[in-house]
Amino acid sequence: MDRILAIIVSYNRKELLKEAIEHLLKQQADNLDILVVDNASTDGTKGYIQGYIDDNKIIYENTGSNIGGAGGFSTGIRIGVEKGYDFLWVMDDDTMVQPNALSELLEAKELLNGNFGFLCSDVRWIDGSPCAMNIPNIDDRWYEHTTEITQGLLKVKQCSFVSCFIPASVVKDVGLPIKEFFIWGDDSEYTKRISLKYPCYMAAKSCVIHKMKNNQPTDIVNESPDRLFRYQYSYRNMYYVKKLEGGKLNMFMFYYRTGLEMMRICKSKQGGKWKKLKTVYGSMRKRKKFRPQIEYVQDSEQLR
Repeated sequence: MDRILAIIVSYNRKELLKEAIEHLLKQQADNLDILVVDNASTDGTKGYIQGYIDDNKIIYENTGSNIGGAGGFSTGIRIGVEKGYDFLWVMDDDTMVQPNALSELLEAKELLNGNFGFLCSDVRWIDGSPCAMNIPNIDDRWYEHTTEITQGLLKVKQCSFVSCFIPASVVKDVGLPIKEFFIWGDDSEYTKRISLKYPCYMAAKSCVIHKMKNNQPTDIVNESPDRLFRYQYSYRNMYYVKKLEGGKLNMFMFYYRTGLEMMRICKSKQGGKWKKLKTVYGSMRKRKKFRPQIEYVQDSEQLR
């Protein structure tokens, strides 16, 4: 039987994390283990979930410092492969997997005879509407895969790390997510890297709830000034992703949309305009010098 490791990356959200763990424990699968990658939370996370650790319901890994979502996912996936798991199921700490989430992913795996790079779930917000931040990018030639469509499988080329199901064999081939991304874009880059080599699908019957505070995409124009630190990575990272996708049109659209955002900041009535413009400019300045190396991982048998 295939061994599956669910990987939750968490930072200072202990209540949501506990709820996410409870949802995972309700999955009907004896071959599922749960790994919590704690980015050195300061809110008492470990003590809050100590009971799960003591009862061997979860595996707990503290990174020692906050290495961001990207570093957390890279760490968790590396651990999963090194420990010999066959599939890695990655998610944020506010991902509430529904009762059918894993069983439908496994059904999709069987329908595809294991021939896929990743599978993603249908991600919904708390009111049941599609979660705006987690809508996968559909493959340009999705319409050629009618057989899969009738089985509830839609060919995609990118998805988020909110319920992404990846074979360990694919990780060994393409490497780990780039930890230097720190936050934002790491999932886009990684799933795009995978889909360039393997067919990838959304399993529409597999459902998870992304328990975010609101269902709005991130937007620096309307962001409060005290949360701008996250955007210092955004434009740098997305430039890297667009370069991976290739094409002059892709790069033109990246610059065009960035320019529009700067214009929107100038016209906005929100405070902190100068700080926001400096953030965009600073992130853009870093883009061409950002050349992280992809790390590869060996499984437990190779490490012996």
